[in-house]
Amino acid sequence: QVQLVESGGGSVQAGGSLRLSCSGSGFKFVMYRMAWFRRTPGKEREFVAAINRLGSITDYADSVKGRFTIQRDNVENILYLQMDNLRAEDTAVYFCAATPAQGLSGSPETYGDWGQGTQVTVSP
Repeated sequence: QVQLVESGGGSVQAGGSLRLSCSGSGFKFVMYRMAWFRRTPGKEREFVAAINRLGSITDYADSVKGRFTIQRDNVENILYLQMDNLRAEDTAVYFCAATPAQGLSGSPETYGDWGQGTQVTVSP
């Protein structure tokens, strides 16, 4: 059974940094492409960043490009999102997602497994 557990969320002032982690278990981690999405009240899930199975290819939403970095550790089975220079508009619940496929995808419909989410709050 696939389990994804996010951690690392919290409250920070604008300009600060946070590092989110997503620990995977119950599946062969290296066979799954993964991504981070976020959601704010009243809005659809928004793509943040994606990474392929080996961690060699990444993609980012324009709104976070140059500030966020997605990485994965296929030995420890952990997905990371390093968030720097945070802005108030980055405030959201952040979710990690996984699916057993190659390549990248920024579409939430292509991911079959999701974590429970972790809250990130950035104050101006």
